[in-house]
Amino acid sequence: MKKVLIINAHQFYEGFAKGELNKTMADVIKEEMEAKDCEVNLTYIEKGYDINEEVEKHLWADIIITQSPVYWFGTPWIYKKYVDEVFTTGLVQQNLLVDDGRTRNDPSRQYGTGGKMQGKKYMLSLTWNAAREAFENNDQFLFEGKSVDDVFIGNTANYKFCGAEILPSFSCYDVMKAPDVENDIERLKQHLINVC
Repeated sequence: MKKVLIINAHQFYEGFAKGELNKTMADVIKEEMEAKDCEVNLTYIEKGYDINEEVEKHLWADIIITQSPVYWFGTPWIYKKYVDEVFTTGLVQQNLLVDDGRTRNDPSRQYGTGGKMQGKKYMLSLTWNAAREAFENNDQFLFEGKSVDDVFIGNTANYKFCGAEILPSFSCYDVMKAPDVENDIERLKQHLINVC
């Protein structure tokens, strides 16, 4: 039985971001994973967490999925704080990673190869105000042809640095101006088919 950790990174803003869509998407992920006979654990960062318990959840999980809104082209600051606390504790405890992978004795060892999370998978699921057309199109002003995965490398690099396999991300687009929640849910279900 696969073990799945879902991290809901939503941060509430009065009159702007209540978190309903991110909760819906986190619930869909949970339901789909349980339907695949996975054991699921959830963390809602905004509700509080114990750092050592979160390290243990990362050690326990085979698959880690972060569900997050995109605020100013990144995850909310509470998620960055969570990552800093969990991964730094995991480094100090030497259980998520040992070091950056390099050694003075073996210059062929590359930066980012000191992780201990081999065999685990990481996926990012996002809700964007940006339209789908803003990505992977060289004619688009802001992202200049970059994909969502390119834009979010700073997030996924944390997990890759620790040895996890990075899965393709999922995105709900244009959620403020042209939401299509029913279609997004169906697309997410299709995206999750090959996660386990």
